[in-house]
Amino acid sequence: MTSDANLRAGQCHCGAVRFEVTLSDGFKSIRRCTCSYCRMRGAVVAMAAMGGIKFLRGEEALTTYRFHTGSAQHFFCSRCGIYTHHQRRSDQSLYAVNVACLDGVSPFDFAEVPVMDGVNHTNDTGKPTRQAGTLRFVPAD
Repeated sequence: MTSDANLRAGQCHCGAVRFEVTLSDGFKSIRRCTCSYCRMRGAVVAMAAMGGIKFLRGEEALTTYRFHTGSAQHFFCSRCGIYTHHQRRSDQSLYAVNVACLDGVSPFDFAEVPVMDGVNHTNDTGKPTRQAGTLRFVPAD
């Protein structure tokens, strides 16, 4: 069961893609990942169940990228290039949503973000997902 507090609106940078998302557990699931792709992308994500994203406009403007096993599907605005969300590899019933795309939310709102070991992905190793570290943000003033 989700609360209204978990319902968030969001968009890409140019506004071509606009959506509503129901986060599975608010921001308790935020994370980053160390896999080659996520490391370069650098986004902080929160989880939403399959069907938890409703596109208000611009779904046709989304493009996708797949790599390695091809099971994870990463979505981007084809106009501004911003990553909005992806269907997870380790649990295909979940989407990971870029928190920077959510209205009024910044990845710098979180003092600590768990960083998961995507280099040694659970689907490759058969072992539980390991936390590789913690990303910390300490404001200068």
